[in-house]
Amino acid sequence: MSVQKSIQPIVSKHHERILIIDFGSQVTQLIARRVRENGVYCEIWPFNQADAARITAFDPKGIILSGGPASVTEADSPRAPEIVFEMGVPLLGICYGQQTMVEQLGGKVESGHHSEFGRAHVDVVADTAITEGLWHKGAHEQVWMSHGDRVVSLPEGFEVIGKSEGAPFAFIAHEDKQFYAVQFHPEVVHTPHGNQLIKNFTHEVCGCAGDWTMAAFRDEAIEKISAQVGKGRVICGLSGGVDSSVTAVLLHEAIGEQLTCIYVDTGMMREGESDQVVDLFRNHYNIPLIHKDAGGLFLGKLAGVSDPEEKRKIIGGTFIEVFEDCANNEVGNAQFLAQGTLYPDVIESVSFTGGPSVTIKSHHNVGGLPERMNLDLVEPLRELFKDEVRDLGRALGMHDDFVSRHPFPGPGLAIRVPGEITVEKLDILRKADVVYLDEIRKAGLYDTIWQAFAVLLPVRTVGVMGDARSYEYVCALRAVTSTDGMTADYYPFEHEFLGRVSTRIINEVRGINRVVYDITSKPPGTIEWE
Repeated sequence: MSVQKSIQPIVSKHHERILIIDFGSQVTQLIARRVRENGVYCEIWPFNQADAARITAFDPKGIILSGGPASVTEADSPRAPEIVFEMGVPLLGICYGQQTMVEQLGGKVESGHHSEFGRAHVDVVADTAITEGLWHKGAHEQVWMSHGDRVVSLPEGFEVIGKSEGAPFAFIAHEDKQFYAVQFHPEVVHTPHGNQLIKNFTHEVCGCAGDWTMAAFRDEAIEKISAQVGKGRVICGLSGGVDSSVTAVLLHEAIGEQLTCIYVDTGMMREGESDQVVDLFRNHYNIPLIHKDAGGLFLGKLAGVSDPEEKRKIIGGTFIEVFEDCANNEVGNAQFLAQGTLYPDVIESVSFTGGPSVTIKSHHNVGGLPERMNLDLVEPLRELFKDEVRDLGRALGMHDDFVSRHPFPGPGLAIRVPGEITVEKLDILRKADVVYLDEIRKAGLYDTIWQAFAVLLPVRTVGVMGDARSYEYVCALRAVTSTDGMTADYYPFEHEFLGRVSTRIINEVRGINRVVYDITSKPPGTIEWE
């Protein structure tokens, strides 16, 4: 199942574009989120994949240079492409982006003893176009700093707009060229007016109107898909999760009966998941759907396996085996594979030294497709973040209860059962998960929480229930808040809520006699348990 190529970017040349050149900051995606939230399309490119020809062809209305972990004082540290200073478009440098801008234009940066990390305050000493209506001379503004180097002299034509205790050039500008640079991070929530500062850059300085909407994207995507696919047949790996479901509905609007969805039931789905998927797509949307019940096959291969990475490999390999069999023997003659790849997946698959990975995303995210299949990729969501996919689903008329549902990982409940997976453990976990989510919905918290789930721990504890001792499993509950799934913080439930959930699980789910709550805050990419 060799994936040959993907369709070209869907975004029309008519949309205004901002280019973000990435130097490796862990919060670069937040810059893109802020730009997108303000109705402007943007893309993130690694600094060493942003050559002059590519930048010119992209035709950005403005360019943002991100932060990064390197030091411009070190040999061979990253630099911005020279064309960004020559093409006459507005420029905003953030943290490392400021420092490389200064260094490349003739100023000076030093490493040393003036680092700032965390909350700081900037004293605004001059007014400028990017702060109009936001900050003014004499203001004392909270910002978020994260730097060990600092600018010590400015290039010709720049002036100081703001300074902090550790950075005398915390905010600088060259008004004639419309070059702006800040030492702090306006993209994070800890800089209270940072989002407005970025909006001032895109709208007031770059002149963007903010025409990036899901309604416009929907129409353009349908047109683009139709042109790419023509009369060809498309198969789509469907899980019932938001990404693959929106992909399927969008494709069905574009090409109708040329689409066939394949739903592989691994036996590790949530309670009622398979019935919901089959009913929604066969009966409601009337989309051709192959439902492959392969639970016995998956669980048989997983018997006795405890290592999480080995489990993932088995699940991935088995999924490919089943999916390929369905594609070849029950669909046949397909030319395209549709995937629910999102923009964070695209960004993460591009390193500073390598190119994009051809890894199947769709709903399982557990391995690449074999070379023997000859399919072109259709990835209509590859320009979107998760919350934009939800908005697109609404624009397609999908019910909000469905598009707002919590993410469900490809390996399914396998990564919520540490240790060996058995039918008994899965049944216990499903029942606990149903109780947990039911209480979250009753409390009106479901849409506030990004993802909530139960985990069946591979340990048993002695407990007393009534007049008898019990020796049963421990259930861990997790709930996180997030914007786009890149970073997560635990949700601070009230004790009364946790007590209510715990009591119900212990009383209603045989096999569990203790419940704990996970309050770990996790970095990008590690929202799930294993």
